[in-house]
Amino acid sequence: MSLAPRAVLVHRRTEYEELLARHGTHGQAAFFLTSRGRSIDEVLRRHERTQHALREVAAAVPLTWRSSRVERADLDRFLFAPEDVVVVVGQDGLVANTAKYLHGQPVVGIDTDPGRNPGVLVRHRCTDAAALLRAATTAGSRAEELTMVEAVADDTQRLLALNEIYLGSPGHQTARYRLGSDGDQGPGEAQASSGVLVGTGTGATGWLRSLWLERGSSAELPAPCERRLLWFVREAWPSPTSGTTKVAGELGRGQGLQLTVESDRIVVFGDGMEGDALELTWGQSVRLGIAGTSLHLVT
Repeated sequence: MSLAPRAVLVHRRTEYEELLARHGTHGQAAFFLTSRGRSIDEVLRRHERTQHALREVAAAVPLTWRSSRVERADLDRFLFAPEDVVVVVGQDGLVANTAKYLHGQPVVGIDTDPGRNPGVLVRHRCTDAAALLRAATTAGSRAEELTMVEAVADDTQRLLALNEIYLGSPGHQTARYRLGSDGDQGPGEAQASSGVLVGTGTGATGWLRSLWLERGSSAELPAPCERRLLWFVREAWPSPTSGTTKVAGELGRGQGLQLTVESDRIVVFGDGMEGDALELTWGQSVRLGIAGTSLHLVT
């Protein structure tokens, strides 16, 4: 007997909730903002819109389904099941934060603040939730398979990301490592830099695009569903012991970028989730490439 689908509503604390957690009461939070020339009214309105959207989406879940909620800070401890339909209620970035913990489950993005959010990944309104939930469990429904990037360490640790993966020092120190590609002869080029960024077509509207523009790169940015990645080394430093000949490139199907650590500690994190990172030490290596898993975004 198969289980009924489970709708998992993913959300994050609003600015208003964060203010209350810090200042204790509405009055104290209002005073804090007022003393800095800001009003709490708009923050409260955004909070109320988010709460309204969560109620609307929860009410749209079919009665025969199961349902659950998870807050962004708890994603790394939440167990997603194969039969889940994941409904991200919030901003585009929350979809990326969620994607790394999924394995092919359909994702519906609900925009809680139309006009304020770009709506690249949260493309729908809460009033569309009932139809989208039905579509997510219907064979042949429209969806996009968004390419993801993965990092796999030599000790089998694995990290997924929808936008980009960053490798570098956990502070502002220089990261030291050797960089090469699959099939290269030798240990790779020794580098000292601010880190390495490997991004997807979905990430091509954010951090990856910033580096692409800064370099004046002639490479074409990948599309979100295209099985292609771009990578850049940030601020590579030439010296007698470090080179700068490998500072940018692209990765296609089956291709990988190899990095071997030559400093005390390097962190690897995806989509800005620094709290859920891989930590590598001297001599360890990691391979970056196109992930076998894609994000199944219901359109």
